[in-house]
Amino acid sequence: MNYHLFQIVNAAAGRSDPVDDVFEWSAVWLIYALAVTAAIPALAHLRHGRAALVRVVASLGLAFAVGQAVAALSTEVRPFQTHPVHQLIPHAAGPSLPSDHATAAFAVAFAVGAFLSRRWGVALSVLATIIGFARVWTGVHYPGDILVGTLIAAAAVAAIGVVGRAHDRLTSRRLDTTA
Repeated sequence: MNYHLFQIVNAAAGRSDPVDDVFEWSAVWLIYALAVTAAIPALAHLRHGRAALVRVVASLGLAFAVGQAVAALSTEVRPFQTHPVHQLIPHAAGPSLPSDHATAAFAVAFAVGAFLSRRWGVALSVLATIIGFARVWTGVHYPGDILVGTLIAAAAVAAIGVVGRAHDRLTSRRLDTTA
């Protein structure tokens, strides 16, 4: 099923140079635009305290660490290593699962949505989805790699949210007992 979905998306690659150019750019560079865009709500929240920003950064760090662990355990190689594909961007051979780009993009999007601004989180999620799709279009990831990266990101944000709320409760109790 994963390869079948990959074939459906990647088969369209290479037919229209302008369309390919958009997805090539998105696969490589859109993650930087996502990071710059995420800085807008982050900077807006600097005045209100840093706890939310710490949670965004912690979510990204946790997602990246889990993604690296999954990659180390994975035997899934990139599509171009085992199948004929339309590979539109250069990429080194190696583990395909999960997509680092998707993990990072969705971790930032979900964390911004959870801890800073839902509206910005939705906008960033759209960009993250485009990044994930572009990584499949250009032949360097399977759809399952994107899905697993998305799930890792969601789990990391949820875990940091739980830890953050527990920290907030402990801090609140300490302040109540010292007052």
